[in-house]
Amino acid sequence: MTHKETKIYGLIGKNVKYSFSRKFFFEKFKKEFILNVDYKIFDIPKIENVSLIFKNSYLKGCNVTIPYKTKIIPFLTKIMPEAKTIGSVNVIKINNECRIGFNTDILGFEYSFKKDLEKITNKKNLKAFILGTGGVSKTVSFVLQKLEIPYQYISRKKDAGFLVYEDINPKLLKEYKIIINCTPVGTYPNINSCPFLPYEYVSSDHYFYDLVYNPNKTLFLKKAEKNGALIRNGLEMLYIQAEESWNIWKT
Repeated sequence: MTHKETKIYGLIGKNVKYSFSRKFFFEKFKKEFILNVDYKIFDIPKIENVSLIFKNSYLKGCNVTIPYKTKIIPFLTKIMPEAKTIGSVNVIKINNECRIGFNTDILGFEYSFKKDLEKITNKKNLKAFILGTGGVSKTVSFVLQKLEIPYQYISRKKDAGFLVYEDINPKLLKEYKIIINCTPVGTYPNINSCPFLPYEYVSSDHYFYDLVYNPNKTLFLKKAEKNGALIRNGLEMLYIQAEESWNIWKT
């Protein structure tokens, strides 16, 4: 088979050279003897550049990451119901010129999060802080609603319905035991950054989930763990949603 007949898949994002996706798919292709496929990183400065990517007739599917999970929607032909409800797309299947948007983050987050819920000893009155208000935070809130866990968004900017980081005090931290970071803060190479929180009031009653997976343990997680909190990074979520992406593309 010639190079021309190679099917191309890839990741659309901004500043995503750090991503494990290419390595993950290359290893998968090799292990499962999937031939004549390639996985590329499409690192674009603005969403409008995606039109050029979509012009490649060998492109059969893409993953989408920060900050384009919501911004990608106008460039799609069709959106699956769950992705439409949430307003966030992280997988695109391309069939001729038809681009269909899916959300496999739901499965990835829910599966890994539910496993940890079983380890939380005091499950009464659980409440969550969602750090960030982008596309992936919408996915997280969708799962929390499903699990009947009340949540509150934390943003850098004052907005109706959002708290800002400066609002988080010891009293609120006592009330909200689950803290989920949906921002890119702390991602490699900026490993000395973390969301602005009063970490000194974190205890073993808390659970910190960071959707960042590179580095393996962000400063956000290190500070929480130091005070006894249960922690998890976003690697398992990445693997689950990536496997599910492939299931969508190959059908």
